[in-house]
Amino acid sequence: MTQTTLYSFLDSSEISKSPAVLVRARLKWVLFLRGIILTMLLGTSALIQTKSHALELPSYRIIAAFIIAVYIYTFFSVLLIKFLKNYNPFALFQIVSDALIATCIIYATGGSQSIFTIIYFFPILTGSFLLLRLGGLLMAATCTICYGFMLLVEILRPPWLIYPIPSPVNDIMVAMHFFAIHGLAFFMVAIFSIVIFERMKKTERALFQSTMDFDRLAVLYKQIFDDITTGIITVDPKGKISSMNRAVELICGFQANEVVGHALDDLFPDFNRPPLDAEQYMRQQTEFIRKDGEKIPIGFSWNHLNMPGEPGEYRVYTMQDLSQIRRMEKQVKQAEKMATIGEMAASIAHEFRNPMAAISGAAQVLSQDYSNESSNQKLLTILLRESDRLEATIDGFLEFSKPIEPTPEWFSLKQLIDETLQLLHQAKQWTPEKCRIIDETSPDLDCWADTRQLQQVLENLIGNSCQALGNQLGEVAIHGEEIKNEMDQEMTKIIVSDNGPGISHEILPQIFEPFFTTRENGTGLGLAIVKQIIDSHGGNISVESNPGHGTTFTIVLPLPLPLPPQT
Repeated sequence: MTQTTLYSFLDSSEISKSPAVLVRARLKWVLFLRGIILTMLLGTSALIQTKSHALELPSYRIIAAFIIAVYIYTFFSVLLIKFLKNYNPFALFQIVSDALIATCIIYATGGSQSIFTIIYFFPILTGSFLLLRLGGLLMAATCTICYGFMLLVEILRPPWLIYPIPSPVNDIMVAMHFFAIHGLAFFMVAIFSIVIFERMKKTERALFQSTMDFDRLAVLYKQIFDDITTGIITVDPKGKISSMNRAVELICGFQANEVVGHALDDLFPDFNRPPLDAEQYMRQQTEFIRKDGEKIPIGFSWNHLNMPGEPGEYRVYTMQDLSQIRRMEKQVKQAEKMATIGEMAASIAHEFRNPMAAISGAAQVLSQDYSNESSNQKLLTILLRESDRLEATIDGFLEFSKPIEPTPEWFSLKQLIDETLQLLHQAKQWTPEKCRIIDETSPDLDCWADTRQLQQVLENLIGNSCQALGNQLGEVAIHGEEIKNEMDQEMTKIIVSDNGPGISHEILPQIFEPFFTTRENGTGLGLAIVKQIIDSHGGNISVESNPGHGTTFTIVLPLPLPLPPQT
């Protein structure tokens, strides 16, 4: 941001630091104008002198030497500015030297009656320009004294004058008249210039403050525009996108440079769709296909945008990705559904448990009585197996419908994994010769959770991974580590992965839903209970699967915050 006045060379932030810096900037202008005015004044006069001898001028050599001397003096003055710390004394010295240069020019071109007496106005104006009231009045007095001294020289005509004035003033009264008129003119110019430059200074300060306030607001609005989570798009009267914030980029997947300048209908064809009723003027919803091909629900609204000095109708659109809201709505509905199912499951389980116990007991007695009859024995075996499966399903119903509040404690994760593997080795469906376990967990890694519940989680995940391998040889890798999340909170991360056939993308979002299963003898409650346990611990479980390349489950459990130091 640069200062907008004509005479400022500096950044406004530098000017705001010290008034002396402003004097330095203006001083450069004064030195620059000194050379310009001197060249134009003497150069033009010399040119006129070649055509007419009406002007009283020194020889061309003297004029050229004088101009060169002033140039050299100005050049070294500019160089000296860089090494100064206090600019006011140097500025005062420069404008006094301007008054002396003006006196020399006036004396050489006719003295008190020279047509160039008006160049005394330059040091007076520069004095007001650089030092305001003090500089203006001081230079008015200096120029008056210089002019009076020149009149005194003309009247006295001392014998040591090298360059006498051709037409000097001889009458003392005329000299006093000249002195009074010029002195009054000098002080009037000083007063007027002081008033003008002081007002200019006030205006400059007000303009600078307004510019700073405007820039602060611009930065603030730009920051809000970029960081707000609601997407914002502005559209010009031609229907083309003129700007968009980062939230729109995240929602639609396109970068701003890919969209700005294109028609709104090309990216959001439904935005110009007429609303069906008055309420839709406030907020409308539509489906949008992102750059990566994903279809997401978005809500949007628009309003007129007033652009001062711009003809035509501008619009501003606000939009929001509703995917998270839809997921939350789905979770709420799922929770309500699960609560209803849980109550029903508990009631049904209690009703079925006693008859199933009787059926199972009777089947065991009959199995002993018909131990020699192969056909009956086979039927009784099926009856016992299915009774056990139904009993396990009832237990799962009860566990899912009435989850137990976890009782977390510190324990070795490595030891818990070893105990879980020992339990799995005793299971009938376990085939260790086909499922190779790779445990990459450090023995020093401690975990904070309910031991029994986390063991149930690991048993379910590892067992599912081994069963997913089927008859093929495969590996199940278990890895545990301690990490920190975005809030710098310590977490325990557990990864269970296999190189089995994987899970298709179509059913992947459903695997944690209750009663969803792809196995013939599955209940569909295993992973639902796993997710329920992890959620009750305040953790998170996620799954990634690539069909043909295996599946990876990732569990993240929070660790307790450290106690504050006792004082």
